[in-house]
Amino acid sequence: MTAQLIDGNALSKQLRAQVAADTAALKAKGLTPGLAVVLVGDNQASQVYVRNKVKACEDAGLHSVLEKYEATMTEADLLARVEALNNDDSIHGILVQLPLPAHIDAQKVIEAISPAKDVDGFHIASAGALMTGMPGFWPCTPYGCMKMLESIGYDLKGKHAVVIGRSNIVGKPMALMLLQKDATVTVAHSRTKDLKALTLQADVIVAAVGKRNVLTADMVKPGAVVLDVGMNRNDEGKLCGDVDFDGVKEVAGYITPVPGGVGPMTITMLLVNTLESAQRALSEKH
Repeated sequence: MTAQLIDGNALSKQLRAQVAADTAALKAKGLTPGLAVVLVGDNQASQVYVRNKVKACEDAGLHSVLEKYEATMTEADLLARVEALNNDDSIHGILVQLPLPAHIDAQKVIEAISPAKDVDGFHIASAGALMTGMPGFWPCTPYGCMKMLESIGYDLKGKHAVVIGRSNIVGKPMALMLLQKDATVTVAHSRTKDLKALTLQADVIVAAVGKRNVLTADMVKPGAVVLDVGMNRNDEGKLCGDVDFDGVKEVAGYITPVPGGVGPMTITMLLVNTLESAQRALSEKH
C-alpha cells in the first residue's frame, strides 16, 4: 500500500485563488490588503523566502512593501520602523524575517509588532489567543498543516496525534491547534525516551525538528497521516524533510512530500492572515 500524497502546491493554488477573489471584493470596497516584509542583513535563505512572499502577495492582488536594511541596522532603528508600520493604515500585516543579526533581540522586535498586524502569529498575544481559543492570528506553518488535514476530510476527534518538535513556531502551536479539534496530543522532543513507542500509536504524526530521517517506516503504524514540516538537504544536496519519505510512504495512509508539501502552504496562510487582518480593519471602520 502506497500513501496518498497531500499536494501542498495544488491546495495552495486553490486557497490563493480564494484569497485573490476575496481581495478583489475588498478592493471594490476601497480597501487593498497590505503586507510589509522587513529584511535585515543578507541571509541568502531569508532573501529567497522574502522574494517568494512578496511575489505571492502581488500574484493575489495584495499590496506588498519590501524593506531591506543592512545587517548593521541598530535595534532602535528597527523598532522605530516597526512602530511606523504599526501606524500605517495601508499595511495590515507586518512580517520581520527571522533570523535577525545577533545584536538585535528578535523577541523584542516581534513584541513591538501590533497584535492586530501580527500575521506571522508569533506575538505573545497571538500565542495567548491560540492557547485560550480566542480569535487571533495562527502561525502560518501549523495553520497550513491544519488546512491540509481539512483538505483530505480528516476528522481529528478522538485521534492520537504525535507532534515531534516543540518550537514556538511549529511544535507548540501545532499541538494546540490539534487539541482544538479534539485530538489527543503527545508532544515529543529531543529529550523524549522511546520516540518509536509513541509514534507507533499515532493516527497523525507531525515531524517538525529539522533533522533528516527522524521518522522511519518502522516507526509508523499502517494508515497513519504523516505531515513533514522539515526542510533539510540530503547528501546529494537535494531538499528533503524530517521523514524518510521513500520508506514511510509504503506504510502511511497519507503523506506530505518535501518539497511541494507544507512549504507552499506556509506562504499561502500568510496571505490568508493578511487578508483576514484587512477584513477586520474594514469591519472596525463600519
